[in-house]
Amino acid sequence: MSGEDLSPGMDSGVDQLGDKLGNMGVDDRPRTEEEYAQSQLTLRAIVTSKEAGVIIGKAGQNVADLRDKTGVRAGVSKVVPGVHDRVLTVTGHLTGISEAYGLVADGLVKGAPQMGMGGVVANPNTHPIRLLISHNQMGTIIGRQGQKIKQIQDASGVRMVAQKEMLPQSTERIVEVQGTPDGVQKAVWEIGKCLIDDEQRGYGTVLYSPAVRVQGGAPGAPPVNGNAGYGAPRSFNRTGNGADFTGAPSYAPRRSVGAESGPPPVVEEGEDIQTQNISIPADMVGCIIGRGGSKISEIRKSSGARISIAKAPHDETGERMFTITGGPGANEKALYLLYENLEAEKMRRSQIPEAAA
Repeated sequence: MSGEDLSPGMDSGVDQLGDKLGNMGVDDRPRTEEEYAQSQLTLRAIVTSKEAGVIIGKAGQNVADLRDKTGVRAGVSKVVPGVHDRVLTVTGHLTGISEAYGLVADGLVKGAPQMGMGGVVANPNTHPIRLLISHNQMGTIIGRQGQKIKQIQDASGVRMVAQKEMLPQSTERIVEVQGTPDGVQKAVWEIGKCLIDDEQRGYGTVLYSPAVRVQGGAPGAPPVNGNAGYGAPRSFNRTGNGADFTGAPSYAPRRSVGAESGPPPVVEEGEDIQTQNISIPADMVGCIIGRGGSKISEIRKSSGARISIAKAPHDETGERMFTITGGPGANEKALYLLYENLEAEKMRRSQIPEAAA
């Protein structure tokens, strides 16, 4: 997996973001271990089809046992023809989630060993777990100058590597945790504490959904591997507080300053107005806004959502906060259109060196 080793010396932007995020709870006091243990959380992971079979077990017995032992809600996404990845979703108290991922790792060590050169089992007694983490929450897991992630690795004995790019049509990145089942359990506990402390940044996450991606979105085009290009997904990914369940609460944007946001949002009958904040990399803001605001105006018009843009970066990373306000359907479409533009711009930039050559 292409990615970056999460250790001290990472790029300063993410380090500084982590520096700003303290492990503080309600009323500016540190949470106790018991409060963390009882906090509700959803943590997702990408698994291969083979791994999914081991996790589910014959007639669903393994996943049923997992639920009984840990008290979590757990399930694996349905098979998508032509796609080898599926998504494991685990929801419950942090104690149960960390125990569940430890049991998952143990089952995979025994049932789906990683084979190395010559058919020899690679890294006996360990198995990689590929967690899905919101791009906006990465900073709190890394910490100041990589110190938090180093602490997690030292305490649990695992090695962690983060994918640099967000997954297609989503704002999630993969954090691979490689270690023993006990190490995985300890690492997930610590990662979960970071996500609980930084819960608000998880709101508005565009969840990754395994799907066949086609070049340019053209019907009948062949699937594209890697990050060469992605077409429109079959449906808009559900968003919320990083969970694969609807009903996430709305919350007030962090700052009221912003660009003109357009007409009132479109809200279907019976829908509540929701507000979602997402961070856009500084070097991508221009391509989202377009010349004279043409692109952002079109996204507002097409989605029916109000979109305001912070006039200044919200932290040292230089990222700008986009605030989307509207009904669930309008917000979903706005998020999809925003990230479709980002994907198109990333693909365009990746082709510039080739064109120059």
